[in-house]
Amino acid sequence: MMNQIWNALRDHHAAVEGRAILELFEDEDRAAVFSACADGMLFDYSKTNIDARGLSLLLDLADNAGVAAKREAMFTGVKINETEGRAVLHTALRNLDVPVIVDGRDVMPDVRATHARMQAFARDVRQGRFTGQGGAITDVVNIGIGGSDLGPAMAVLALAPFHDGPRCHFVSNVDGAHVHDVLAGLDPTTTLVIVASKTFTTIETMTNAETARRWMAAKVANPAAQFAAVSTAAEKTAAFGIDAARVFGFEDWVGGRYSMWGPIGLSIMLAVGPEGFDQFLAGGAVMDAHFRAAPFADNLPVLLALVGVWHNQICGYATRAVLPYDQRLSRLPAYLQQLEMESNGKRVGMDGADLTMNSGPVVWGEPGTNGQHAFYQLIHQGTRVVPCEFLIARIGHEADLRHQHLLLVSNCLAQSEALLRGRSLDEARAIMAKKGLTGDELDRQARHRVFPGNRPSTTLAYEQLTPFTFGQIISLYEHRVFVEGVILGINSYDQWGVELGKELALALQPVLEGKAGTEGKDGSTRQLAQWFKG
Repeated sequence: MMNQIWNALRDHHAAVEGRAILELFEDEDRAAVFSACADGMLFDYSKTNIDARGLSLLLDLADNAGVAAKREAMFTGVKINETEGRAVLHTALRNLDVPVIVDGRDVMPDVRATHARMQAFARDVRQGRFTGQGGAITDVVNIGIGGSDLGPAMAVLALAPFHDGPRCHFVSNVDGAHVHDVLAGLDPTTTLVIVASKTFTTIETMTNAETARRWMAAKVANPAAQFAAVSTAAEKTAAFGIDAARVFGFEDWVGGRYSMWGPIGLSIMLAVGPEGFDQFLAGGAVMDAHFRAAPFADNLPVLLALVGVWHNQICGYATRAVLPYDQRLSRLPAYLQQLEMESNGKRVGMDGADLTMNSGPVVWGEPGTNGQHAFYQLIHQGTRVVPCEFLIARIGHEADLRHQHLLLVSNCLAQSEALLRGRSLDEARAIMAKKGLTGDELDRQARHRVFPGNRPSTTLAYEQLTPFTFGQIISLYEHRVFVEGVILGINSYDQWGVELGKELALALQPVLEGKAGTEGKDGSTRQLAQWFKG
């Protein structure tokens, strides 16, 4: 059945490929029909070439892929991460009241206990009961990488209007410049360092942690007293000198890129407080409830996923641009790069057989309006079609700068309209004729000013970027990844693709140190290693 639906979608796309999206708006109800709302959010996908027939087929695809059953399995603790034999329960971290059974045991008492410990520690730090050698904590440095860094770093920036705790900084890159530059402006005697590594063995994280400890030891008698850890490796954190009271663990059913809802989000809680963090969790839980209950035709995560499938697997568009018109969401595209590309960047299905179609797209982007003066040129007039996903708040936080927010909104709406409408050669000729050009020069200049248009986009609009709304947005995108993964028949929750490079890096380090030879290496790697050895 799935093959029949895929084929029907391809046939339908072939039939409508040359159609102008703008023609679809001859139906006055199109915008309302091809939109969905949930808890203060509006998702408008009417500026795509999806019509009633296409939407019907896409909904059939979700139905026949078993999205509903797999969704329930995920929420109820079934081990849907089959290659690692694990449940997928990041949703449990933001819905603290409902029992969830894994291997015959309710995991929620432990989740609630850890959450309460995080709250107590955050309050102690924020209220000056936990201090550094020099007094109250003024700065927090979170050391992690990947999911232990991207989520919290993005969230702390996104929630800047709600900061009322210590300043939070993030170190991830093993490049010494990163940790050096972050620590350079801080006072070791009033700095708390959080080391975020589930195993406490991640080489980049632990290398930076050792550097931070040496930096702190220069002025602090017992630097480990100003360290906390997000880790399950109790013996290793103890060996590092971190008191067990400041170690916050989480289960293996929380993947790194889905983990900021729990202990990985400690830096977020320190920045905005336990109450603000709980609002973030509440927003995620509300989107979870919507995802579980809403019919597919009105379900924001399902619709967002189906639009993605239409553009990538059916239309063949290899990338998608995420364009938040919200400066504080400037790290969202980078976060979604990891969330989507690490989750759905696979080449085999759950059964181990090669995929017969492309998996996840390349995800990229920057905030508007900066991007308008950079890569929008390619989006509007380049030879490749790039589906765009706009995000915009109705209300900004800076009430005294409302005129700037209106300018921001007008730019966002104008860009999606320009992608849709374009500018014809006749229109461009008329513009150049008004400038006094004639003949061949008029035609030549006009051609440079043609916009093909007919380029798809979606818009996610929300009231204001609050902790609650931010939780909704992140949960929405998590579930979008899940739905796309189920439709493609892949495991969105492993990441074996990161392993080989790690293994080879460990083997190359002694080569660069002169402790091992380059036997078995290719000629390029041997040459490069020799060059770096000097």
